[in-house]
Amino acid sequence: METLVEYKNVTIHRDEVTVLQNVDLTVGKGEFIYLCGRVGSGKSSLLKTLYAEVPIHSGEAKVFNYDLKNLKRKDIPMLRRKIGIVFQDFRLLEDRTINDNLAFVLKATGWKDKNKINDQIDLVLNTVGMSKKGYKRPHQLSGGEQQRIVIARALLNSPELIIADEPTGNLDPETAHELMELLHSICKSGTSVLMATHNMTLVEKYRGKTYLCENEKMVYQDNEAKPSEIFSEATEE
Repeated sequence: METLVEYKNVTIHRDEVTVLQNVDLTVGKGEFIYLCGRVGSGKSSLLKTLYAEVPIHSGEAKVFNYDLKNLKRKDIPMLRRKIGIVFQDFRLLEDRTINDNLAFVLKATGWKDKNKINDQIDLVLNTVGMSKKGYKRPHQLSGGEQQRIVIARALLNSPELIIADEPTGNLDPETAHELMELLHSICKSGTSVLMATHNMTLVEKYRGKTYLCENEKMVYQDNEAKPSEIFSEATEE
């Protein structure tokens, strides 16, 4: 299996405070991986190191053969083009249509041919089941529809890895399950997914390799055990 991410004995700081240490993480092509734990346990900080928003304090960290410890500023855009990011808070531009939101991202990442841009937008909207919503503006869509658009945006540059930070956090249970089905479908097509969540119900239903972030550590959990039992302490009140 091709390795996309490899962390060895990594320590992560935020504002000079250790949030995670001794992190070992390997992400292979086509894997679905959960980072579980309470808010503040370091999940988001770890995800942000993958696209060089948060620096690696110590250890070895490689993403697509980029050495994050010695990454040059000029290489960051190329690294980020290989990664699709799904935010909990959508971050869509409210003053333009969905098609224009997606075109803005493509143009910002070097796409110039208008026909190719339109074709790529049609492709990703169709992938997430939103092919007839491109003319609408974000406020005209439900929360679940907006999150589907965010996933479409993450797919624009055909990334090998999708990072999803609490993507179901603002969604009702039924919509959250629909989003999980979509993410797992994308994963089955060969795109790796690394998802931070504290929703153990979803982790138990949609199984994947699972890590628990707790007490400044990240520990791999045996898939044979039920996440709801392993992570009872990590679930929010």
